[in-house]
Amino acid sequence: MLTIVLAAALATAPAADPIVSTDWLQAHLTDRNVRIVDVGDNGAFGNGHIAGAVHVDHMATIGDGHKLLPLDQLAKLWAKAGVSDDTRVVLYGDSPMTTGWMYMTLAAIGHGDQVSMLDGGIRVWESEKREVSKTVAAVTPGTLTVRAAPDVMVDADYVRARLESPNTRILDVRTTGEFSSGHLPGATLILWQSLFVDTRSMKFKPREEMQALLSAAGVKTGQEVITYCAVGMRASLMYFAARAVGVPARVYVGSWQDWSHDSKNPIVR
Repeated sequence: MLTIVLAAALATAPAADPIVSTDWLQAHLTDRNVRIVDVGDNGAFGNGHIAGAVHVDHMATIGDGHKLLPLDQLAKLWAKAGVSDDTRVVLYGDSPMTTGWMYMTLAAIGHGDQVSMLDGGIRVWESEKREVSKTVAAVTPGTLTVRAAPDVMVDADYVRARLESPNTRILDVRTTGEFSSGHLPGATLILWQSLFVDTRSMKFKPREEMQALLSAAGVKTGQEVITYCAVGMRASLMYFAARAVGVPARVYVGSWQDWSHDSKNPIVR
């Protein structure tokens, strides 16, 4: 029976390894408390997916204005996919932005410390000739407690109040052209592609190299990172990467779409 209980709590640093290898997943495919979730295209899932995986459409988490649904609705969605309080979730998809977004939804309900991304996703899994299946696994709904995490998502008011704060570093995760057309004051451009060894395999760079990328973007010890892009997808991936290497981060989910539509928000062009 599905139970949703709301309880306020701060999100914690990841307890599980935030990035797991295909070897790790192969060794844990049949673990009772591991739930593999494909967040890619539904058609691609039907054509072949990692055995035991369930599919969750990221669009099912999005409400008006490309913002997240209320936390209780998110919890119901994940519980329906078989996620419980003790479930280790392993995410993969055909786009790292989508996977980052879905990580953020789980972090928002307080489950982020039990979520990992599969390094390289199904591209690497298939390239290594590992088994894929077209069988849709039966799912028993889980029991998931919502522990609302206030240190995941922020709004324009939060960002505006910290534009000149030395304790905050704002990262713009859009393209060079988008950044040049207009960005938040003090924001630093960082491309999401820089997180990966290459954009074919989509395998993450080693932890120390991702830390170096953030340092090169001006992130200093003790600073909190705020990420934004156009509507929050790329920003959620950079949020995941920052959290994965131990950097405190939050996502401005409304991102540029929200910021640019309010005349009182300053813009640098």
